[in-house]
Amino acid sequence: MSSKKRIVVGLSGGVDSSVTAWLLKQQGHEVIGVFMQNWEDDNDDEYCSIKEDAADAIAVADIVGIDIEIVNFAKEYKDRVFKYFLDEYSAGRTPNPDVLCNAEIKFKAFLDYAVDLGAEVIATGHYARKIERDGKHYLAKAVDDTKDQSYFLYRLSQSQLSKAIFPLGDIRKTEVRKLAEEACLPNFAKKDSTGICFIGERPFREFLNRYLPRTPGPMVTPEGRVMGQHEGLMYHTIGQRKGLGIGGQGEPWFVADKDIPHNKLIVVQGHDHPLLLKPELSAQQLSWTLDQPSALGRYSAKTRYRQQDAACTVVAVDAETCTVHFDEPQWAVTPGQSVVLYDGDICLGGGVIQ
Repeated sequence: MSSKKRIVVGLSGGVDSSVTAWLLKQQGHEVIGVFMQNWEDDNDDEYCSIKEDAADAIAVADIVGIDIEIVNFAKEYKDRVFKYFLDEYSAGRTPNPDVLCNAEIKFKAFLDYAVDLGAEVIATGHYARKIERDGKHYLAKAVDDTKDQSYFLYRLSQSQLSKAIFPLGDIRKTEVRKLAEEACLPNFAKKDSTGICFIGERPFREFLNRYLPRTPGPMVTPEGRVMGQHEGLMYHTIGQRKGLGIGGQGEPWFVADKDIPHNKLIVVQGHDHPLLLKPELSAQQLSWTLDQPSALGRYSAKTRYRQQDAACTVVAVDAETCTVHFDEPQWAVTPGQSVVLYDGDICLGGGVIQ
């Protein structure tokens, strides 16, 4: 980016967005910080870090030398992200709210707000790259493949990508922390946030219990042998090993499926049980960063974040559904999570696994 621009940066209080703001300021751009408050149900909860994060963001803005605004997007978040989150868990699926948060909050509600502030583009601390070629905006993997976050950005449209930049896409995380320390940013050693944004470090079951009723039922083998009781299908995900409470000798037990009509959790013994391996999947709620891929294309795909790319073929695709066949069966493919397609380093888009 050669010409100087008015850029609004999403400042989260973390080291990545802080270095993003610092880099852009060093390059001579007019930078404004915005701290997004997306959750307010339990701001005084012991697990809530919003106040600490906001204080860190304000301290960083002061050192970098930029103005910062704290903007409340909690209503938009509840309507566009949290409602979907609860609906999916109620239906027995395992959603990925971070994907929706990016598409609906950071690159929609926040983007609209930034444009009203006169921003030419917005910047975030995501590890991803944007490549402009022949008038199109390509979403690409970050140079640091251990931190690449293109998986979470697959729902961004051409119009959203045209207004976004990712200054950390060409930098490794170790270098980001080093830059933060050299710039005397107070959060240079701050631990990366983990888990779902609004749940944070709090116990997951305890959180869900506030919003959804518990529905206990049997844990059974595929043959129907009862192995124990579950507290609710919503607490479990495909491939889960911990917390099942099934003792005995032999290989460990895993969640392989959910019989939702009968409220049964299907469990199997052994990591490589055939029910845990899927050669094919179908996805809906499709979203493409570029043109929709044609059927019979050869690509690679991730069915979860931090997974190695898996060679695959798109065997059918239309406006509603995409069917993907993998060269090697994939472990613990989970309904509600996203399958994201890549052509080399370019993220094409994807959909929600059915």
